[in-house]
Amino acid sequence: MQDNNSGFGKAWKILTTQREVPRITIVFPIVIYILLSALVVLSGQYEGQISIGSYEVPPSAFTGALASLANVALVYMVLNYKRLGFVVSLAGLLLQLPKIIIWIFVQHNALGIPAVFTTLFTILMLVIIMLNHVKMEREHERLRILFDQTAKSLVNAIDTKDKYTQGHSSRVAGYSKKLAEMNGKTPSECDAVFYAALLHDVGKIGVPSSIINKDGNLSEDEYETVKGHPVMGAQILEQIKAYPYLREGARYHHENYDGTGYPEGLKGDAIPENARIIAIADAYDAMTSKRSYRDPMPQDRVREEIVKGIGTQFDAVYARLMLQLIDQDTEYEMKEKSDKENTGSDLTITEYRSIISDGILVNPYMTTISLAVSSDDETSGIAPVPSLVLFDSLDGVTHSDEKDIESRCYFEYGELWFDGRSEKSGARKMQTRTFDYGSADVKLNGEYMISAVRVRDHAMVRIAGKAQTFETVIALPDSTRFMYIGITGSHCNFTGINITKSEDECSEDYIPRIAEAVSYIDFPEGDVPNIQIDGPRTASSKGIAIKDGLKISFHTKSLPIARLVWHCPFIDIFSSEDGTVGGTDYTDLALVRFDGESWACDRSCSVDLDVRMGDAFKNWEKWKEFNLDGYDATVSFEVRRNTVTVITENGGISIRNTVKLAGAGKNIYAAVTGDQVAVTNIRIAP
Repeated sequence: MQDNNSGFGKAWKILTTQREVPRITIVFPIVIYILLSALVVLSGQYEGQISIGSYEVPPSAFTGALASLANVALVYMVLNYKRLGFVVSLAGLLLQLPKIIIWIFVQHNALGIPAVFTTLFTILMLVIIMLNHVKMEREHERLRILFDQTAKSLVNAIDTKDKYTQGHSSRVAGYSKKLAEMNGKTPSECDAVFYAALLHDVGKIGVPSSIINKDGNLSEDEYETVKGHPVMGAQILEQIKAYPYLREGARYHHENYDGTGYPEGLKGDAIPENARIIAIADAYDAMTSKRSYRDPMPQDRVREEIVKGIGTQFDAVYARLMLQLIDQDTEYEMKEKSDKENTGSDLTITEYRSIISDGILVNPYMTTISLAVSSDDETSGIAPVPSLVLFDSLDGVTHSDEKDIESRCYFEYGELWFDGRSEKSGARKMQTRTFDYGSADVKLNGEYMISAVRVRDHAMVRIAGKAQTFETVIALPDSTRFMYIGITGSHCNFTGINITKSEDECSEDYIPRIAEAVSYIDFPEGDVPNIQIDGPRTASSKGIAIKDGLKISFHTKSLPIARLVWHCPFIDIFSSEDGTVGGTDYTDLALVRFDGESWACDRSCSVDLDVRMGDAFKNWEKWKEFNLDGYDATVSFEVRRNTVTVITENGGISIRNTVKLAGAGKNIYAAVTGDQVAVTNIRIAP
């Protein structure tokens, strides 16, 4: 890698040293060529002498000179615009056709012998350039593949050295490229980000394996050794001078936006942009990968850490783009798989609850699970005892370790056995009915059909065997928590596990209620009804027409189970014919969250967000407590033509969010919504 004349160096040089040419350089010769060619055509029709001052010039000489000048302009254009060499050369050949047509069909002597030869020579040269361009493109592609393979081989060597981060560099490169694409970077810029991210940890080659793979915490000296890998990586990549972003990505990806990072303590835009992109992608993958001391962090926790790091650890632009990626990843695919995950169609369990399957989410869309159960040891004569664990956790997996229970917010509602028994733990109430008939879909002994659905604060689970069906209604502590089903038991061999989900949502009254509804909004109302928002935007206030000077005030209080920074109020800006969320011709335009997040929901809009932390803001934990205690909030609106500015300040976070709408004159409304929050006493001041 030290030799720029090596195959690696040549490949990278070809990839990264495309000549940039000002637009005028290509436009000017094209215009000149077209004008000259037009004069050639016109002069070819002139039969008399052409006067230039006191000289009489034959038309053929004049048109020949014009044609020669046009060819010079064409050659200049081709040689100076190499990015589209093949296309420009082909266009040049086509532009020669008018002159050839004149020469052959209109007037043989219209161009003159010299001009004919220059035209034929130009055509020959363009053909050679085209053939050479094809050859160079093939060589270019071959060297690009060579570089790609070399870089990935180097990365594999790095990742293999660290048993806890295998695949890390490739994932970071993929995330980084996606973030660059989302921010409107060109394909070549996105490729540059990709390769810079792919090689960002190359300096770990110089860190002893005993430190990289150490279980537990590092000593101070060991940590300082690890902190040296950005500088070491920059030194390794120093010689690839044609592409300095490689070195910058390696050296600066641990710099923090507020200047607290290393190795140089750079701050803000002084940190190269590629390094700022890699920093957020690298941090995300670190949190979602397994370590010696933990499994991948729950997605909600990862998201919260990124929110907390906006403007301090991370560039706000790319941190918010990463939050969008997280929000789009509803199945949490962007992570390294945990060893605890138990997936597949078969599952064998010996000791009671020694293994519990991954959680199967239960929601208003009916979930059906079919499976067969047999003994884990048929020769022993021990009968299988299958059961279902009903629970909630941030990562959708059961936990028994106290530390994991706390960090994953693990909560167990109870357990159901396939013989109709049940045990309540965290649920408010459980009620089971037995029916003396089985499922029509169950045809053999040992087969079961499980149906589960959850509507607000109630859930229902049916377990149907060959002869009997057990239906259990569960009153959950609230409407906010999730509910998962984990398959477990003792001495069980589960086979043919198949899970399907209905496309139709069950109605509010589908499950018979066995306990009172849990409400946190039993307070006097203001100008519009109170709202309890149990999940992300699951409820909204009525639409309020936006006009300049509008103020909306209300009391807000996060629900008791709320645990994340975005469990707070939101302001939804939308348009619709009837002024209701989800109404006729409803268009979601923008969303402003009180934790300082905002984005345009419609591509026709743009958002300019200004968030500042004042003296009243201590830290995010204190801010969450502030929301749990409840407070009175006021939101003001400024309207200027096709822009709406939303202004609010709560708990020390000042937000000024300007939404530029695609066009004026629409029916634009605001609605109060949120996530895990109760909003009461909503007042509207015109």
